[in-house]
Amino acid sequence: MTSDAHSLLRAFDEAELHADTDTLHTLLTDDFRSIGDQGYVLDKAQWIAKFADFAYTSLESTDVEISRYDRAIIIRYVQRSRSIWRDQEMALTVRASQTWVEQPDGWKLAGIQFSTLANA
Repeated sequence: MTSDAHSLLRAFDEAELHADTDTLHTLLTDDFRSIGDQGYVLDKAQWIAKFADFAYTSLESTDVEISRYDRAIIIRYVQRSRSIWRDQEMALTVRASQTWVEQPDGWKLAGIQFSTLANA
């Protein structure tokens, strides 16, 4: 399952990098939640809608650690990104954690949480 977990992470990263909202809609659970560094929460619709004002110019996930459970996978990693939000360039390095759950129609991302890495 480890290679499948890496495939899930890659699929999500590719959809994010290319603002592929159709793929994101398929990958996210209906009750998906993102928790940001400052504690803000985005639901599925808000997460997908962010691409109206936001675009990645680069995205790299490293230091991947995978924990596998019966019907869940937790993926922890470091993400380095460059992006543009409302015409402002940003560069971030964060530690992220994704929770994937197995549903009848396949693996879906139920949640993601970010913490900024200082001096990274």
